[in-house]
Amino acid sequence: MEAQQVLENFYENYDEDGRLASRRGSVEFLTTLRYVERYLCDGMQILEIGAGTGRYSHYFARKGYCVDAVELVAHNIERFKANTQSGESVSVRQGNAVNLDGISADSYDLVLLLGPMYHLFTEADKQAALREAVRVAKPGGIVCVAYCMMDASILDYGFRRGNVFSLIKRGLLNPKTYTAESVIEGVFELYRQPQIDALIAMLPVQRLHFVGTDMYTKYIPNEIDQMDDALFAQYLAYHFMICERSDMVGISHHTLDVLRKNG
Repeated sequence: MEAQQVLENFYENYDEDGRLASRRGSVEFLTTLRYVERYLCDGMQILEIGAGTGRYSHYFARKGYCVDAVELVAHNIERFKANTQSGESVSVRQGNAVNLDGISADSYDLVLLLGPMYHLFTEADKQAALREAVRVAKPGGIVCVAYCMMDASILDYGFRRGNVFSLIKRGLLNPKTYTAESVIEGVFELYRQPQIDALIAMLPVQRLHFVGTDMYTKYIPNEIDQMDDALFAQYLAYHFMICERSDMVGISHHTLDVLRKNG
Protein backbone atom coordinates (compact mmCIF):
# COMPACT_ATOMS: atom_id res chain seq x y z
CA MET A 1 0.00 0.00 0.00
CA GLU A 2 1.34 3.44 -0.89
CA ALA A 3 2.26 5.83 1.91
CA GLN A 4 -0.39 8.41 1.00
CA GLN A 5 -3.17 5.80 1.15
CA VAL A 6 -1.91 4.57 4.54
CA LEU A 7 -2.04 8.15 5.83
CA GLU A 8 -5.49 8.76 4.34
CA ASN A 9 -6.80 5.63 6.10
CA PHE A 10 -5.15 6.58 9.39
CA TYR A 11 -6.33 10.18 9.60
CA GLU A 12 -9.86 9.38 8.51
CA ASN A 13 -10.15 7.39 11.75
CA TYR A 14 -7.99 9.51 14.08
CA ASP A 15 -9.05 12.60 16.02
CA GLU A 16 -6.06 14.88 15.46
CA ASP A 17 -8.06 17.91 16.64
CA GLY A 18 -8.85 16.19 19.91
CA ARG A 19 -5.30 14.96 20.48
CA LEU A 20 -3.85 18.43 21.02
CA ALA A 21 -6.98 19.81 22.71
CA SER A 22 -6.92 17.32 25.62
CA ARG A 23 -5.04 18.27 28.79
CA ARG A 24 -2.37 15.67 28.12
CA GLY A 25 -2.10 16.79 24.48
CA SER A 26 -1.99 20.44 25.44
CA VAL A 27 1.51 20.01 26.89
CA GLU A 28 2.96 19.34 23.43
CA PHE A 29 0.86 22.14 21.92
CA LEU A 30 1.76 24.73 24.58
CA THR A 31 5.45 23.82 24.46
CA THR A 32 5.56 24.18 20.68
CA LEU A 33 3.84 27.58 20.91
CA ARG A 34 6.22 28.67 23.66
CA TYR A 35 9.24 28.19 21.39
CA VAL A 36 7.68 29.36 18.12
CA GLU A 37 6.39 32.57 19.67
CA ARG A 38 9.89 33.52 20.85
CA TYR A 39 10.70 34.33 17.24
CA LEU A 40 7.44 35.83 15.98
CA CYS A 41 7.10 39.52 15.20
CA ASP A 42 4.18 41.48 13.81
CA GLY A 43 3.71 41.12 10.06
CA MET A 44 5.61 37.86 9.69
CA GLN A 45 4.49 35.46 6.97
CA ILE A 46 4.02 31.85 8.11
CA LEU A 47 3.99 28.62 6.13
CA GLU A 48 2.88 25.36 7.74
CA ILE A 49 3.89 22.24 5.81
CA GLY A 50 1.84 19.18 6.73
CA ALA A 51 -0.71 21.28 8.58
CA GLY A 52 -3.10 18.45 9.45
CA THR A 53 -6.46 19.85 10.48
CA GLY A 54 -4.95 23.28 11.11
CA ARG A 55 -4.56 23.45 14.87
CA TYR A 56 -1.40 25.57 14.63
CA SER A 57 -2.30 27.40 11.41
CA HIS A 58 -5.61 28.58 12.82
CA TYR A 59 -4.04 29.57 16.12
CA PHE A 60 -1.57 31.89 14.40
CA ALA A 61 -4.11 33.19 11.87
CA ARG A 62 -6.41 34.15 14.75
CA LYS A 63 -3.48 36.03 16.27
CA GLY A 64 -3.40 38.18 13.13
CA TYR A 65 -0.64 36.48 11.12
CA CYS A 66 -0.94 35.62 7.44
CA VAL A 67 -0.65 31.83 7.20
CA ASP A 68 -0.38 29.56 4.19
CA ALA A 69 -0.70 25.82 4.71
CA VAL A 70 0.14 22.71 2.70
CA GLU A 71 -1.38 19.35 3.57
CA LEU A 72 -1.22 15.96 1.85
CA VAL A 73 -4.30 14.22 3.26
CA ALA A 74 -7.67 15.20 1.75
CA HIS A 75 -9.62 14.39 4.94
CA ASN A 76 -7.42 16.74 6.94
CA ILE A 77 -7.89 19.52 4.37
CA GLU A 78 -11.66 19.17 4.72
CA ARG A 79 -11.36 19.49 8.51
CA PHE A 80 -8.95 22.41 8.11
CA LYS A 81 -11.47 24.30 5.97
CA ALA A 82 -14.33 23.44 8.33
CA ASN A 83 -12.30 24.84 11.26
CA THR A 84 -11.62 28.15 9.49
CA GLN A 85 -13.31 31.14 11.09
CA SER A 86 -14.46 34.29 9.36
CA GLY A 87 -11.71 36.89 9.12
CA GLU A 88 -8.76 34.50 9.32
CA SER A 89 -5.94 35.24 6.89
CA VAL A 90 -5.26 31.60 6.12
CA SER A 91 -5.09 29.42 3.03
CA VAL A 92 -4.65 25.69 2.54
CA ARG A 93 -3.81 23.60 -0.49
CA GLN A 94 -2.92 20.01 -1.15
CA GLY A 95 0.76 19.28 -1.53
CA ASN A 96 3.64 17.06 -0.55
CA ALA A 97 6.37 18.16 1.86
CA VAL A 98 9.10 16.60 -0.28
CA ASN A 99 8.28 18.82 -3.28
CA LEU A 100 7.13 22.41 -2.83
CA ASP A 101 7.87 23.53 -6.38
CA GLY A 102 4.86 25.85 -6.35
CA ILE A 103 6.39 27.93 -3.56
CA SER A 104 9.22 30.36 -4.27
CA ALA A 105 12.49 30.24 -2.36
CA ASP A 106 13.10 32.73 0.45
CA SER A 107 9.39 33.48 0.90
CA TYR A 108 8.47 32.96 4.58
CA ASP A 109 9.67 34.33 7.90
CA LEU A 110 8.57 31.20 9.75
CA VAL A 111 8.19 27.66 8.39
CA LEU A 112 6.53 24.93 10.46
CA LEU A 113 7.24 21.30 9.56
CA LEU A 114 5.36 19.72 12.46
CA GLY A 115 4.03 16.51 10.93
CA PRO A 116 5.73 15.30 7.76
CA MET A 117 8.88 13.91 9.41
CA TYR A 118 6.60 11.52 11.32
CA HIS A 119 5.63 9.83 8.06
CA LEU A 120 8.71 9.80 5.81
CA PHE A 121 10.47 6.44 5.66
CA THR A 122 13.41 6.93 3.28
CA GLU A 123 16.50 9.05 3.79
CA ALA A 124 15.88 10.68 0.41
CA ASP A 125 12.38 11.82 1.42
CA LYS A 126 13.53 13.05 4.83
CA GLN A 127 16.33 15.07 3.28
CA ALA A 128 14.01 16.43 0.59
CA ALA A 129 11.40 17.60 3.10
CA LEU A 130 14.00 19.35 5.23
CA ARG A 131 15.67 20.96 2.20
CA GLU A 132 12.33 22.23 0.96
CA ALA A 133 11.37 23.69 4.35
CA VAL A 134 14.68 25.53 4.52
CA ARG A 135 14.53 26.60 0.86
CA VAL A 136 11.21 28.42 1.23
CA ALA A 137 12.29 30.20 4.43
CA LYS A 138 13.77 33.65 4.14
CA PRO A 139 17.46 34.11 4.99
CA GLY A 140 17.51 34.48 8.76
CA GLY A 141 14.05 32.89 8.95
CA ILE A 142 12.99 30.26 11.49
CA VAL A 143 12.25 26.63 10.61
CA CYS A 144 10.61 24.42 13.26
CA VAL A 145 10.68 20.65 12.72
CA ALA A 146 8.90 18.01 14.83
CA TYR A 147 9.93 14.37 15.25
CA CYS A 148 8.62 11.20 16.92
CA MET A 149 11.29 9.73 19.17
CA MET A 150 12.31 6.08 19.17
CA ASP A 151 13.03 5.25 22.80
CA ALA A 152 9.81 6.71 24.15
CA SER A 153 7.88 4.55 21.69
CA ILE A 154 9.87 1.42 22.65
CA LEU A 155 9.22 2.05 26.34
CA ASP A 156 5.54 2.84 25.83
CA TYR A 157 4.37 0.55 23.02
CA GLY A 158 7.00 -2.12 23.54
CA PHE A 159 7.23 -2.50 27.30
CA ARG A 160 4.31 -0.65 28.94
CA ARG A 161 1.80 -2.16 26.52
CA GLY A 162 3.50 -5.55 26.39
CA ASN A 163 4.39 -5.70 22.68
CA VAL A 164 8.17 -6.00 22.90
CA PHE A 165 8.41 -9.72 22.04
CA SER A 166 6.00 -9.31 19.13
CA LEU A 167 8.09 -6.45 17.76
CA ILE A 168 11.28 -8.52 18.00
CA LYS A 169 9.64 -11.53 16.36
CA ARG A 170 8.38 -9.40 13.47
CA GLY A 171 11.83 -7.90 12.93
CA LEU A 172 10.72 -4.42 13.98
CA LEU A 173 12.97 -4.20 17.03
CA ASN A 174 16.61 -5.25 17.26
CA PRO A 175 17.01 -6.96 20.68
CA LYS A 176 20.71 -6.06 20.87
CA THR A 177 20.70 -2.38 19.90
CA TYR A 178 16.99 -1.75 20.60
CA THR A 179 16.74 0.06 17.32
CA ALA A 180 13.22 0.16 15.96
CA GLU A 181 12.55 -0.49 12.29
CA SER A 182 9.65 1.58 10.99
CA VAL A 183 7.41 0.41 8.15
CA ILE A 184 4.87 2.35 6.13
CA GLU A 185 2.01 0.25 7.51
CA GLY A 186 2.97 1.36 11.02
CA VAL A 187 2.36 5.00 9.97
CA PHE A 188 5.11 6.57 12.13
CA GLU A 189 8.85 6.92 11.57
CA LEU A 190 10.94 7.01 14.77
CA TYR A 191 14.19 8.86 15.48
CA ARG A 192 17.05 9.13 17.90
CA GLN A 193 18.83 12.46 18.22
CA PRO A 194 22.03 11.38 16.42
CA GLN A 195 19.91 10.64 13.31
CA ILE A 196 18.33 14.08 13.54
CA ASP A 197 21.72 15.71 14.05
CA ALA A 198 23.03 14.01 10.91
CA LEU A 199 20.08 15.27 8.85
CA ILE A 200 20.45 18.82 10.13
CA ALA A 201 24.22 18.84 9.53
CA MET A 202 23.58 18.88 5.78
CA LEU A 203 21.47 22.05 5.92
CA PRO A 204 22.45 25.75 5.87
CA VAL A 205 21.00 26.34 9.34
CA GLN A 206 21.93 27.02 12.95
CA ARG A 207 20.16 25.10 15.72
CA LEU A 208 18.60 27.36 18.32
CA HIS A 209 16.78 24.77 20.47
CA PHE A 210 16.17 21.02 20.60
CA VAL A 211 13.13 20.53 22.80
CA GLY A 212 11.17 17.62 24.24
CA THR A 213 7.63 18.85 23.70
CA ASP A 214 5.83 16.30 25.89
CA MET A 215 8.67 14.72 27.92
CA TYR A 216 7.08 12.54 30.66
CA THR A 217 3.49 13.49 29.87
CA LYS A 218 2.59 10.40 27.83
CA TYR A 219 3.99 8.11 30.53
CA ILE A 220 1.43 9.45 33.03
CA PRO A 221 -1.47 10.56 30.80
CA ASN A 222 -4.28 9.75 33.23
CA GLU A 223 -2.52 11.52 36.07
CA ILE A 224 -2.08 14.60 33.86
CA ASP A 225 -5.76 14.62 32.89
CA GLN A 226 -6.81 14.38 36.54
CA MET A 227 -4.66 17.28 37.79
CA ASP A 228 -6.45 20.37 39.00
CA ASP A 229 -5.45 23.71 37.48
CA ALA A 230 -2.92 24.55 40.19
CA LEU A 231 -1.11 21.21 40.00
CA PHE A 232 -1.14 21.26 36.18
CA ALA A 233 0.41 24.75 36.19
CA GLN A 234 3.13 23.44 38.51
CA TYR A 235 3.68 20.45 36.21
CA LEU A 236 4.05 22.77 33.21
CA ALA A 237 6.60 24.86 35.09
CA TYR A 238 8.65 21.73 35.80
CA HIS A 239 8.22 20.50 32.23
CA PHE A 240 9.43 23.80 30.77
CA MET A 241 12.47 23.67 33.06
CA ILE A 242 13.59 20.22 31.84
CA CYS A 243 12.43 20.16 28.22
CA GLU A 244 15.80 21.29 26.79
CA ARG A 245 18.02 19.30 29.13
CA SER A 246 20.29 17.15 26.97
CA ASP A 247 20.30 14.36 29.55
CA MET A 248 16.50 14.10 29.47
CA VAL A 249 15.12 15.20 26.12
CA GLY A 250 15.51 11.77 24.49
CA ILE A 251 12.81 10.35 26.75
CA SER A 252 10.20 12.58 25.09
CA HIS A 253 7.71 11.09 22.63
CA HIS A 254 7.87 14.23 20.49
CA THR A 255 10.65 16.75 19.93
CA LEU A 256 10.92 20.13 18.25
CA ASP A 257 14.05 21.29 16.44
CA VAL A 258 14.14 25.09 16.16
CA LEU A 259 16.50 26.22 13.39
CA ARG A 260 17.56 29.53 11.88
CA LYS A 261 18.34 29.64 8.17
CA ASN A 262 21.72 31.12 7.43
CA GLY A 263 21.50 34.53 5.85
